[in-house]
Amino acid sequence: MKQKRPYPRIIISKRASQALAGGHPWVFSEQVVREEPSPDGKPVKNGCVVDVFDEKGTWRGAGLISEKSSIRVRLVTTNANDRINEAFWTRKVRWALDYRRAVMGGRALYGCEPDTRCCRLIFSEADGFPGLIVDRYEDVLVAQIGTVGMQRLRNTIYPILAHEMAEDGQPISGIYERNDSPSRTKEGLPLTKGWYDFKANNPATSVLPAGVPLSLPESTRVMAQENGITFDLDLENSQKTGFFLDQKYNRRAVRDLAHGKRVLDCFCHVGPFGLNAAAGGAEYVREVDISQTAIDLARQNAALNHLDVDSHGNTRMDFTCANVLDYLPQMRKDKNYLREQGGPFDLIILDPPAFTKSRSTVRQASRGYTEINREAMRLLPRGGYLATCSCSHFMTRDLLVRAINEAARESGVRVRQIEERQQAPDHPIVWGIPETHYLDFFIFQIV
Repeated sequence: MKQKRPYPRIIISKRASQALAGGHPWVFSEQVVREEPSPDGKPVKNGCVVDVFDEKGTWRGAGLISEKSSIRVRLVTTNANDRINEAFWTRKVRWALDYRRAVMGGRALYGCEPDTRCCRLIFSEADGFPGLIVDRYEDVLVAQIGTVGMQRLRNTIYPILAHEMAEDGQPISGIYERNDSPSRTKEGLPLTKGWYDFKANNPATSVLPAGVPLSLPESTRVMAQENGITFDLDLENSQKTGFFLDQKYNRRAVRDLAHGKRVLDCFCHVGPFGLNAAAGGAEYVREVDISQTAIDLARQNAALNHLDVDSHGNTRMDFTCANVLDYLPQMRKDKNYLREQGGPFDLIILDPPAFTKSRSTVRQASRGYTEINREAMRLLPRGGYLATCSCSHFMTRDLLVRAINEAARESGVRVRQIEERQQAPDHPIVWGIPETHYLDFFIFQIV
């Protein structure tokens, strides 16, 4: 590299260099050979921009360093002409927003346009913002920061994001930060949540960009629409950022299948799969979750959308707070209980939380996926339908397929695949970064 660059340097091992050349943007702590100051003497500082070189002096990219993390550097560019400044982040924000408009702008159900009012705007490494997630719920954004580099850059990126959305005619009322994930401790970051204060966090800026909200919203409750269904979301206390946006089109696939069927929605959270099934004309829906708070919100959302009763005033949706791992076997063993719960069912939906968050527990998790799929298959009649998924990138597609096959063998049934799906495109999968592929979804018929 002939031109001088203004950043401190990280020299990495041959193995790390090969991984970067293959497209993965991480350098691990044990792969760092040494650190060097910038050409003008600036030392490496936690969260700052660094240039990455191999031991032969070949530039491999520029990224953000996390000195307390096992993932020491996360690349943000492999273009040697880039300077990591406000203009750089503005371009990346525009690319992320343009991508969502392109892949989701025309996919809304008729009368529910546009489909970008409830979606993920920034998906960490998949969009080149390592450790930053931003979800949109109508005019409110919810952000999660998991790296010290993004924490340092939030006062740059948030105003850009708000300004660009306002320029597109979609102004926001605020950004709520859900920085309460335990993973932040690995970066030495505190656990916090609350509204981001644009004025207080940008004191050196006399005039914030047009469209940046200057006051804080009063409530963390938001009415948001997905697939034409309204959800009352609690951004402060719900899981993740308040909702699971990645299943949007998978829920629509279930909706298309549900007409006239009796549906059991397991691990229902606030009810989106079951509500989509009811909106699709299901005869009856039973929602089940271990969280009473989730069940209460699911019940409220059903009433909010007038899906809890049919046109004659008969109950159409019911709700049970139970551990699905106990609930399914109980119904299989007790036919009276099955009937009390609204069964037999024609369609069962399994949307469990990630059973594994590390490679060390994959074997145990595989058995868990086999167990719940086996119990569901045993409850379904021949000709019944099963929608099932995994949301952990450690539980790969092949491992999930193996678990489902084992469940079918133990149940003495065969399954006929109807669809294989993944996360919605606002959660893009980048080849070479396997962590971006974490959701696999199947719909089967029992034959």
